[in-house]
Amino acid sequence: MKLSIEDLDVNNRRVLLRVDFNVPLKEDVTISDPTRITASLPTIEYILKKGGSVILLSHLGRPDGKPNKKYSLAPCARYLEKVLHKSVPLAPDCIGPATQKMVSALHKGELLMLENLRFHEAEEHPEKDPSFTKELASFGDAYVNDAFGTAHRLHASTAALASYFPGKAAAGFLMMKEIEFLGSHLMNPARPFYALIGGAKISTKIKVLSSLLSKVDALFIGGAMAYTFLKTCGLSIGDSVHEDGFLQTAKAFLEEATARRIPVYLPEDLVVANSFNPNATSQVIVCQEGIPDGWQGMDIGPKTLKKWTELLKAAATIFWNGPLGVFEMAPFARGTNEMAKALSTLKAITIVGGGDSVAAINELHLKDRFTHISTGGGASLEYIEKGNLPGIDALSDRT
Repeated sequence: MKLSIEDLDVNNRRVLLRVDFNVPLKEDVTISDPTRITASLPTIEYILKKGGSVILLSHLGRPDGKPNKKYSLAPCARYLEKVLHKSVPLAPDCIGPATQKMVSALHKGELLMLENLRFHEAEEHPEKDPSFTKELASFGDAYVNDAFGTAHRLHASTAALASYFPGKAAAGFLMMKEIEFLGSHLMNPARPFYALIGGAKISTKIKVLSSLLSKVDALFIGGAMAYTFLKTCGLSIGDSVHEDGFLQTAKAFLEEATARRIPVYLPEDLVVANSFNPNATSQVIVCQEGIPDGWQGMDIGPKTLKKWTELLKAAATIFWNGPLGVFEMAPFARGTNEMAKALSTLKAITIVGGGDSVAAINELHLKDRFTHISTGGGASLEYIEKGNLPGIDALSDRT
């Protein structure tokens, strides 16, 4: 077991708290979905209540190792001030003399947010400048990681920083919850265990799909990556998004599934459109008949939706990651939205592995009807694939 925040004495101590405030921003630079910030509140409030001070570390977007106002954490600091009713000053940088001065002036029960860690190349490549991690470490007396969404990254703040706090590098409440849920329910699931995987590219998910073959009792594949599988089965996919370089990989995967006697369900019918936009002409086609030239798959069809929702009723555990169609366009959101509604009514343990499927659930206000919604899409998938994550491994073990 990893050290928990509850195992730490934080009274009169400055706690470096790695959070995941990589939130979506609107054009006016306000936060469109504060889920990741609100998920960190229990850990922040606990440290303050126990007499510690909090130094918040996070990244936002991909500024490529250089300062960029577009990716400033200022909107996060302002939002946090509103929900905590406390001052949350933002340091001008995450390291440097000005930041060191603000850290030194921090008192018990106060917060300080450091500016975007990724304004420095050494955050994503700690080996290039170890002094970056060392300076961050000098700001705190203890380290807590509550950023499960970045736990699969070997970055300065998610892995290297913990080594400076032997016996004092702990998991926050959100991180502990993720470890417990994913560890117990996905590594040793109640059966039957079914996985529903959507999303765009087979190239980014083939490893987790292969890993799931040794864990699940059935696998359902939707989203754009389904078209690569349909093509490898000899079906016409028209102008649908697919990856020709992974046709052999897809074929080998299906052959392995057959050998293991694990059913893999691909769409039987599809909603297709004559262009990639919400106002396109659309129709429902049967996959066996093929998608006509000039048309592309946009969503699973009604027959597939009905069959899959019926089959999923038999599951004791369900893991879902990725939308089943182009759900950001209203005419092609039905498959994803109806699946979310169907899963929300089941008695099974339902775990959603981050990403766009979470956005769909939030839009439908169904969050409370799922057993667990992970804050990390990539992290949850890598946890399934490898059974461990660098950001978790780096934390102190409970003695």
